[in-house]
Amino acid sequence: MASLKIKKGDTVKVIAGKDKGSEGKVLSVDTKNGRVTVEGVNMVTKHTKPSAQNQNGGIIQMEASLDASNVMLVVKGKTTRVGFKMDGDKKVRFAKSTGEVID
Repeated sequence: MASLKIKKGDTVKVIAGKDKGSEGKVLSVDTKNGRVTVEGVNMVTKHTKPSAQNQNGGIIQMEASLDASNVMLVVKGKTTRVGFKMDGDKKVRFAKSTGEVID
């Protein structure tokens, strides 16, 4: 995938899967595999060994990545599709529902 329509820091809503309907902030984006990690969504249990950072080890809860197609950008409280357009000589994202430039 060349570029994703979702960026780190965006607020997104999950539209498919076990966490459908939940919203959160994007923590990381993997453009190579087309996946995003969303805060508080798709929580998994991970067993960790003791290390310098975590002396005790044990079982921790952490976010796992979702496919980017399963999330939708939220602009002003409403979900919207995202498009690209040229603003002068700069390529910008815009909300397809309202037509307003996102960034």
